[in-house]
Amino acid sequence: MAGKQKRKKKNRVRQRDWHTDADRHFSHELKKHRRSDTVLKETKSTVDLPTDFEPNGLVISHSKKWAFVQIDGQVEICRIHEGLGDRKSTIVVAGDRVHVEEQGDELLVLGVASRRSKLSRLAIEHSHVNEQIFAANIDYLVIVVAAMKPAIKQGLIDRYLISAEVGDVKPILCVNKMDLVDEEPPLIQHYRDIDVPVILTSCEENTGISELHNLLKDTWSVFAGHSGVGKSTILNQISPDLDIETREVSLYNEKGRHTTTLSKLYRLDNGIHIVDTPGIRQLGLWNVSFEEVGFYFPEIASHGEQCKFRDCTHIHEPNCAVIEALESGLLGQPRYDSYLRIREDLEESAAEVFGRKKKPPVE
Repeated sequence: MAGKQKRKKKNRVRQRDWHTDADRHFSHELKKHRRSDTVLKETKSTVDLPTDFEPNGLVISHSKKWAFVQIDGQVEICRIHEGLGDRKSTIVVAGDRVHVEEQGDELLVLGVASRRSKLSRLAIEHSHVNEQIFAANIDYLVIVVAAMKPAIKQGLIDRYLISAEVGDVKPILCVNKMDLVDEEPPLIQHYRDIDVPVILTSCEENTGISELHNLLKDTWSVFAGHSGVGKSTILNQISPDLDIETREVSLYNEKGRHTTTLSKLYRLDNGIHIVDTPGIRQLGLWNVSFEEVGFYFPEIASHGEQCKFRDCTHIHEPNCAVIEALESGLLGQPRYDSYLRIREDLEESAAEVFGRKKKPPVE
């Protein structure tokens, strides 16, 4: 009928069954809004950011300027207000409590509540932020490694432990694929010695899953680790209804293939909330200087209290209690070697940053 005006279609996500088919729906909606990204780049919000607000949404996942937010039990896609954040760190992440308001035909994220904890890393090169945050407001970081295929990367474990302490998160070390070996990898004992909780799991034999499930009841956790260690498979074991896509480890180089591409929050039974993160091969430490690394290795920090020099690097100084402990067998060589590698890496990074600074003009 010519006299009737067409109703404007609201930019909302259609109601979907996010619990049983979340990955497919999430990917579909994200692609749709990415295609519209170029159209919306010139759009400026006319709504001012509130100075005081009550969170009314929970971030499930995000990508660039879009956030999937659970509001009143339904997941909506919301645009992140361009005025939010200081541009130094990720503005909105899975686990964030946010304030959302409707503006015209879209929903806007106008506020992010203070975070009680976080897991983050130094952003990769060419990123638009300095600190890349994976998840917020979490209790546990479950560091997942494989007993075999791919090989355990001790440096990555130690970097995760440091990131957890910096972000005020408790670590758990989960050694998966135990069905591929006859006994626990010897390296794991070093973490038992410093009181890191260790859980041995096998998704093939369904062992250790109940122990992990019980530990995560009524908590918020983040799963992290190398690609291919079985993070998504463990989640499927904890809650089969999730049916998260998984992929085999490459037979060519024994490296994992990325299945999870964005950090995403899953809400399971028994009050379990888990953020599944993409597998990574490098973890740059955020807000940690090379002089501070020793304090994040409990056994090194403990022996270091007996060193002759207060600023001892535990590398070459005389009367170094850490080196003496190493020589006497009181300190494990693998952990000490990891300390040296991380310290050297941070020292080189600091030198590069210093070298890029502009030199004062010659008078």
